[in-house]
Amino acid sequence: MEKLYTEMTTEELLTEKEALEKRYNDFKARGLALDMSRGKPGADQLDLSNAINHISDYVVNGVDYRNYGILDGIPGCKELFAELMGVESKNVIIGPNASLTLMFDYISQCFTHGAGSTPWCKLDKVKFLCPVPGYDRHFTILEHFGIEMINVPMNDEGPDMDVVEELVGDESVKGMFCVPKYSNPTGIVYSDEVVERIAALNPAAEDFRIIWDNAYCVHDLVENAPKLVNIFDVLPKYNNEDMVIEVCSTSKITFPGAGVSAIIASDNNIAAIKKRLNAQTISYDKMNQYRHVAFFKNADGILEHMKKHAAILKPKFDVVISHLEGELAGKGIAKWVNPLGGYFISLDVLEGCAKRVGELCKEAGVTLTPVGATYPYGIDEKDSNIRIAPSYPPLDELELASELLCICVRLAACEKLLEV
Repeated sequence: MEKLYTEMTTEELLTEKEALEKRYNDFKARGLALDMSRGKPGADQLDLSNAINHISDYVVNGVDYRNYGILDGIPGCKELFAELMGVESKNVIIGPNASLTLMFDYISQCFTHGAGSTPWCKLDKVKFLCPVPGYDRHFTILEHFGIEMINVPMNDEGPDMDVVEELVGDESVKGMFCVPKYSNPTGIVYSDEVVERIAALNPAAEDFRIIWDNAYCVHDLVENAPKLVNIFDVLPKYNNEDMVIEVCSTSKITFPGAGVSAIIASDNNIAAIKKRLNAQTISYDKMNQYRHVAFFKNADGILEHMKKHAAILKPKFDVVISHLEGELAGKGIAKWVNPLGGYFISLDVLEGCAKRVGELCKEAGVTLTPVGATYPYGIDEKDSNIRIAPSYPPLDELELASELLCICVRLAACEKLLEV
């Protein structure tokens, strides 16, 4: 039976530390250069979509997709995303390659022109709720606009809704970012109850907006994966149709930087977004939109394609989880979620140790997501969360990186406990 590190004597900790330092120095001597910092698809995943480029005729029903026009996206692509996301095509706008651009542009629109109320730039204070640990790019957008970020703790079902329901009573709280399925980085899928409570929110601000970043909507790793309630089916019950702006993309389905994104919203919000787009652009890349339609044909085509991704990704997640369980379980110094989809594994180490783990990994040749990045302003007050991205390295490198990571977690814990 494993002994908790917190129950070890000083002598036992020193012995453990000495053994770990030997393993660590052996790794350090190898001169490794391994990257687990970002959730990038591996080359074998990218190869799955190479055939998307084999299109030569872009004239469809007499319309030449190589030319100007069709501001909100070609009909076939709108219908593809509508089917995939369970909405009507009239509530879909097809955007550029990344949903991050759509989110930035929408926040910018609210900032300069408002969301049916006073433009946010004219207010003394604008705040956003941020479930944590969360996605660093969301925090970067908010920080860019000077929007104050308020941490909301995540639990096994999603954001702590008791906290959310209390905080939205403040009129200066204008929104919340959510990754509802396989949340980045925890891998949590929002429960039916959490989605219901979000849809039923009664915020003090009439222009309160939830950015529903459904980036991993079809990124399942297992059969019979958990289902996320379609929030647009629930919002009408509470007359809150205008409260949610959903985004998604094919960035991790086809090609990052060369995919297609979509924004999904109520009739009122779609009209406001189109008004802004009319000044912003003439059209996005319709040729790329058509390539995606021709490649996938329908939502089932996307789902079948994602099974190929899962076949590549699942073994990588299994490698990391196997090392975590083999090296860290039962020691009382780490906890993690075994996600059923998405791109990340969230690891919580002994409080006060995450930065040290990051330093140790870097010195031995493994690059992790910067410690603290999963919290607004880069501040993890407990200094405990580490985001692991297993997708990019090949399996042999991932084996090495995972073993080294676990050694660093144990070594940092020994060092911390010996300080006491």
